[in-house]
Amino acid sequence: MTRIYFVRHCKPDGKIKDDRNRPLTEEGLEDSIKVAEILKDKQIDVFISSPYRRSYDSIKKAAESYGMEIQTDERLHERKAGKDGNNHEMFKKRWADFTFAEKDGESIGAVQKRNIEALNEILEKYDGKNIVIGTHGTALSSIINYYDKTFNGESFMKIINFMPWILKMEFDGEKFLSKEDVFHIQKEYKE
Repeated sequence: MTRIYFVRHCKPDGKIKDDRNRPLTEEGLEDSIKVAEILKDKQIDVFISSPYRRSYDSIKKAAESYGMEIQTDERLHERKAGKDGNNHEMFKKRWADFTFAEKDGESIGAVQKRNIEALNEILEKYDGKNIVIGTHGTALSSIINYYDKTFNGESFMKIINFMPWILKMEFDGEKFLSKEDVFHIQKEYKE
């Protein structure tokens, strides 16, 4: 069995507009220590992350505690937000239609396709291992939806304020077996 601990990033600094390089807040950095505490006894074999700083930094302390480097995979990055893309009305539109994207934005269907492609390669390469993946709210939600269609826009709105969120998913090969909410901290979502 392969266990993946998806870690939705800790609280980022929303004042920084550069999505790729947005750092964690001081509070988020403190919460990354809690992430490391939760993962310390999980016998992790490999750490992989979105290349975005907030996801990478959310699992950095955990990787350091294991004496491991973090691999990055470009396909695991968050949904590209276009103009006026980060508001609750747009969230609802995108979840209602996986092909919908605002101007210069990316659809949830496109996010799901590239994340599942990366995940399938990870599952094949690290079959039977315990894996941590640093991720994002929409990216992780699209993965959950791929395996569990009951996870929808309403479900996304319930987890939007979970920063960090650790979700364990278990697989037999590429076959999804189960998911479990391991840990989360409720934070207010702000753009």
